[in-house]
Amino acid sequence: MVRIRLRRVGLKKQPSYRIVVTDRESPRNGKYLEIIGFYNPRTVPTTLELKEDRALYWLSVGAQPSEPVARILKWLGTDQRLIRLHKGETMDTLVAEAAVEFAKRPVPSPKTSFPAPVKKPESIQVEEKA
Repeated sequence: MVRIRLRRVGLKKQPSYRIVVTDRESPRNGKYLEIIGFYNPRTVPTTLELKEDRALYWLSVGAQPSEPVARILKWLGTDQRLIRLHKGETMDTLVAEAAVEFAKRPVPSPKTSFPAPVKKPESIQVEEKA
């Protein structure tokens, strides 16, 4: 079975995610078939990019989204576009509609809402002289 799920990328304690199409059996950061989007919850507002045509294609051929991806697809309206695709609307009109909605979204700030973790200074070792 093919799944659409999140793949963690980014530094330690600074996660961002790629939305990937992968086999259900592969590990979280293992092999994938295709990257269809990007999600960064640390920016204000959240950065979210999705290749709508590829997401609709994979969903139409039976790929199952994970729970977090299903929430993202619902938030973007892709789940409703999939229903309309099954009813007979063309892919081109649905993708054009998604592009218009994407253009209306606010531009996310490149700064994150959470500061990067601070490295602790290396402990200074004092040699004892005997």
